[in-house]
Amino acid sequence: MSVQPAMPKCWRVESKPHKFCPGCGHGLVLKALGQAIDELGIQDKVVFGCDIGCSLLSVDFFNVDTVQTHHGRTTPVITGVKRANTDVIGVAYMGDGGGYAIGAQHLVSAATRNERITAILVNNTQYGMTGGQMAPTTMPGQKTETSPYGRDVNTMGYPTQGPEMVAAITQEGAYVARGTVANIKQLKGFIKKALENQMAGNGFSFVEALSTCPTNWRTNAEDTWKFVEQDMTKYFKVGEIKVPGPREEKEGQ
Repeated sequence: MSVQPAMPKCWRVESKPHKFCPGCGHGLVLKALGQAIDELGIQDKVVFGCDIGCSLLSVDFFNVDTVQTHHGRTTPVITGVKRANTDVIGVAYMGDGGGYAIGAQHLVSAATRNERITAILVNNTQYGMTGGQMAPTTMPGQKTETSPYGRDVNTMGYPTQGPEMVAAITQEGAYVARGTVANIKQLKGFIKKALENQMAGNGFSFVEALSTCPTNWRTNAEDTWKFVEQDMTKYFKVGEIKVPGPREEKEGQ
């Protein structure tokens, strides 16, 4: 007798098992997103955009309208979709390279304009799809394919603190949080709040998810979980960083 694992109702069953590497955290982040969509009953309103890199493997994950873009363009594409049809719920899904490197200008622009979309960024501290090169989020001292002696902050700078940056440049009404695949219940709660913030028309919503990449970290299961649960959270603090206050009603809104 086979046992069917519990999946969010908005997932496409025929595309499972998914295409991510064993131990990759993307599946957990997408499960949290799927559960949030189910609980809010918004499957028929969501437009899901995914970026290049590992995140593009989510292109067939959901039974929702989906678009795949390249090099950080998922943020402006979803922004355009939302502006053209304000009734949809736009979700821009990307990795740390797509959001903090080649697509950083799009993330900054959307945040400063307080676009009414939800952006979800997966932080696994390196470029996963291309073999594990140093990324904006690579930890101090962390070895990658392009930092074989470890990231030297004196010559390579410090890792990007994405949610802290977004919180600093957004206006009131924005929602910003950092979760982790090591605490799926909390991560789902953050994503659900980010979607609810968009539905309320408050402002830009951003959730960074700390995630795993044992393939490129070259770690076993125990060391993988220790890195994401203990080591990453020493530098990337988990929690809500900015929450919207009461919305100020303006004439015409």
